[in-house]
Amino acid sequence: MAEWITPAPYRSDVEGEQPPLAVPTYGSTALRSPRQPLVVLPQGLTELTGPLLGEGRVGALDHDLTRQHEGEPQGERIEVFGRVLDGDGRPVRDTLVEMWQTNAAGRYRHAGDRHPAPLDPNFTGAGRAMTDGEGRYRFVTIKPGAYPWRNHHNAWRPAHIHFSLFGQAFTQRLVTQMYFPNDPLFDQDPIFNSIRDPAARQRLVSAFDLDATTPEWSLAYRFDIVLRGREATPMEDA
Repeated sequence: MAEWITPAPYRSDVEGEQPPLAVPTYGSTALRSPRQPLVVLPQGLTELTGPLLGEGRVGALDHDLTRQHEGEPQGERIEVFGRVLDGDGRPVRDTLVEMWQTNAAGRYRHAGDRHPAPLDPNFTGAGRAMTDGEGRYRFVTIKPGAYPWRNHHNAWRPAHIHFSLFGQAFTQRLVTQMYFPNDPLFDQDPIFNSIRDPAARQRLVSAFDLDATTPEWSLAYRFDIVLRGREATPMEDA
């Protein structure tokens, strides 16, 4: 007989630490944010069962975006690593971490991306990995490029990587973005600045780690993801 798992209660967000559903300066939220008060449904069996996204779905090269094709992609090779932690600093083990990004020229391999930057035949821009017993993950990839997105005059998104994390079931999914230190586009980006708390915004910025680099091969950036609590990483709800 399967053991029943008691659902953890929802955490109330601290004002300014998470992005609101509607941001006037972020144009597309006007179309996709709710106009009626939200209805919070109690957690139940549906949230604790369903498709399990685990180790069997991760291929040997899924974590290394530079070796998924016959040739090497163009751009600056980097490693992105970190830990997934709960609100008490404990590791979140055996959880699926997915990531996606643009290539070095700032273009996604997606039919909807019409940015006139070149596609890279040796770079798909998506990867996945499982956290280990200490909650650690690691990806090898190419540093993404900035790109225009027409939200306002001369709007450019800072270089970033999207992360998706799954819990015990398909419905337990969190999505966030990782940025790079000292990006000159931070001040004009309404997505980054939709998080009003400066300390919370900083939790989306990775840290360059020289000690973690692979000599003569790749630079390295650390990005820890905290799921709950006062130090929680801001997540996308919109």
